[in-house]
Amino acid sequence: MDNKTYKNIYPWGVVGLLWVVALLNYMDRQMLSTMQDSMKIDIVELQNAEVFGMLMAVFLWIYGFVSPVAGAVADNVSRKWLIVGSLFVWSSVTFLMGSATSFWQLYTLRAFMGISEALYIPSALSLIADWHQGRSRSLAIGIHMTGLYVGQAVGGFGATIAAHMSWQATFHWFGIIGVLYSGCLIFFLHENPDRLLAENSRIKRSNIKISNIFSGLPVLFSNWFFWIILFYFAAPSLPGWATKNWFPTLFSDTLGIPMSEAGPISTITIAVSSFIGVLAGGIISDRWVSRNIRGRIYTSVIGLGLTIPSLLLLGYGNTLVEVVAAGMLFGIGYGMFDTNNMPILCQFIPSNNRATAYGIMNMTGVFAGAAVTQILGKWTNDGNLGEGFAMLSIIVAAAILLQLLFLKPKTDNME
Repeated sequence: MDNKTYKNIYPWGVVGLLWVVALLNYMDRQMLSTMQDSMKIDIVELQNAEVFGMLMAVFLWIYGFVSPVAGAVADNVSRKWLIVGSLFVWSSVTFLMGSATSFWQLYTLRAFMGISEALYIPSALSLIADWHQGRSRSLAIGIHMTGLYVGQAVGGFGATIAAHMSWQATFHWFGIIGVLYSGCLIFFLHENPDRLLAENSRIKRSNIKISNIFSGLPVLFSNWFFWIILFYFAAPSLPGWATKNWFPTLFSDTLGIPMSEAGPISTITIAVSSFIGVLAGGIISDRWVSRNIRGRIYTSVIGLGLTIPSLLLLGYGNTLVEVVAAGMLFGIGYGMFDTNNMPILCQFIPSNNRATAYGIMNMTGVFAGAAVTQILGKWTNDGNLGEGFAMLSIIVAAAILLQLLFLKPKTDNME
């Protein structure tokens, strides 16, 4: 293969390789939310919704704390090896969860999963953004994001698989798949050559120190556009994480169906609609930005706008048609928002600080998600889960207003 062909084809190969990792990333974390009924037979503490909320939330708290460090490290070392190592560790943790016999064992393993999975997203999105520097950036990231949604859908079948096998075997088999795939990435995943040249030059000049790794933080925190991006990213993360962790429960409670049915229906609804949203949002954004530099921001705003009526309908709908329609609308809107976060970040933050910036964004969004996960656990016990979803629409509206008023980029690729 000649160099020109390689440069044209391999960037999409990177997206394909990381698509599978993204699938495994969300599949492994999502399975737990749908296998509650099977697991609480053997681990009685999980019968309490608030305790189950604690188990889901510890992943988010740890994930959030590690994310800025993960992003800062990714800006200074090989992202390939961070991705390979991250996948290997969280897959091993998934395997070990199948051998857990107590709540505290699950709690500890879930915390370790938060550490390992936090290393993935900043590294992967930064790597894709480096390989796709032209008008394909939003679409490339959007295609990668579909892996997350497909993984979420496959994870929704955790309860169904556990009903035919066992929850222990389900964790074991999916963990093995991830470990094997991490070995494949060693041979096929590569850094952008321009990144390698810069990395080699930095190593020759001096050894990488902790102070160097975090040197990008003052640059980011002195950029007021970054603070705006941070809020608009965090606010929609509240309903985003709420749907990931409590959507199956909302479906089950609202429609009066068992979790083995509610899990697949709810996660497939979100996954399919989000799949549509990220692809549509990526294509629209890449075309719009060529005519208007704020095209990516407008695409994101349209997506967030769609989530507002969907959250209200999720809160107050009580039929299968209403709840599924609300889920579809939310998925399309959130997908359009999700696929444009890194491309919008690229308009304001230079390439050598993007993983750090996304890591901080991840931390803020995940902390918001951890808080809402625990709050909705209490609301579930009180029978008010639907109202909680409806109230989140107010925060999304504030994020839209802030985004429109203040985010005015001058370039599509800040260097």
